[in-house]
Amino acid sequence: MKHFLYYILLAVFFASCSRLNKATDFITNPSAKEVYKRDYNISDELFTIWEQQHDLGLKDSLKIDLPYVENGHFMSKSFPIYAYELNLNAGEIFDFEIFTDSINDLVFIDFYRMIDNSLKDFKKIESAEIGQKLFQYEIKESGLYKIVIQPAIETQAEFVFKFKSKPAYIFPVADGKNHNIQSYWGAARDGGARNHEGIDIFANRGTPVLAATSGRIGFTGEKGLGGKQVWLRDTKRGQSLYYAHLDSIAKTSGNVNAGDTLGFVGNTGNARTTPPHLHFGIYKHGAINPLYFVKQAEEFKPQIAKFDKKSTNLITKSSIANLRDKPTTSKSQILGQAKNQDTLQLLGKTGDWYHVRPKNKSASFIHESLVAPL
Repeated sequence: MKHFLYYILLAVFFASCSRLNKATDFITNPSAKEVYKRDYNISDELFTIWEQQHDLGLKDSLKIDLPYVENGHFMSKSFPIYAYELNLNAGEIFDFEIFTDSINDLVFIDFYRMIDNSLKDFKKIESAEIGQKLFQYEIKESGLYKIVIQPAIETQAEFVFKFKSKPAYIFPVADGKNHNIQSYWGAARDGGARNHEGIDIFANRGTPVLAATSGRIGFTGEKGLGGKQVWLRDTKRGQSLYYAHLDSIAKTSGNVNAGDTLGFVGNTGNARTTPPHLHFGIYKHGAINPLYFVKQAEEFKPQIAKFDKKSTNLITKSSIANLRDKPTTSKSQILGQAKNQDTLQLLGKTGDWYHVRPKNKSASFIHESLVAPL
């Protein structure tokens, strides 16, 4: 009976502590890592070592193109850190997901944007909540971004990273594809007197033109170079969508949902001498490039790389092995070289390229033909 009461009191104590922590967190708003340190009783010394690895990852300059997939194996207390740079455009939604063989594995995600190209200075703009394995971020400013991924200290699990992007809007022409876009932002117009402030999407006359996002109908009618046109206000993002050269305008007003028909493809206005198409533009304190708001992402078909899951290190078997910033020989820079019998920490694999880190140095990619499991 005494033991039973002891466990009841202990449970009440921990429940009270948990409620107190949650109440305090609401006021102090600690980071995911601070919550992790407190709730898992991580010592200051161990936490400092773990945090230093994060700083090492920030100095990495690995570059990836989307979509991208990498798999590997987290080893307990091996302090791996993963950092990748990628170019993203306003209008894209960046999507990153981690899959592990246990739902309880903790992985921390920090997202940065470059703010000074000359100094390679990155500023943190978002962090995932503790325990979150799906991270999404809508890009508001085109540029170079960096994502840093760090498993908890005791994590031991197989993992798969999946990186991709998708447009913030749906395609504005029914059944349209990327190849239907045949005139792009910035193209010369009127003999160079002006530049194209949008994209042209070609389709058969009468093809439905769709609301690319939910919003409110503004002006509809026929005027100027755009001929028959519709303006749709995206109140979420504070910008206006412009649909021009329509053959006719659908009977709609007020609020509309994404996918609603606004009109039909034509060639009115100054497009009378061209095949039917939709001129699609976006305005926010002036015209902005609408391409990445609607450009459809590549179909994502990740292939999981094969390698020895027991290996934590690789050894070079070539006299000189190039270490590269991308998993390719044609579009990459050489970051350094590994000599014969050098040991490399194995972080993961993508295709036939290993993601490795020489001791206390920047991470890199090396082709599988140049190394062997240690």
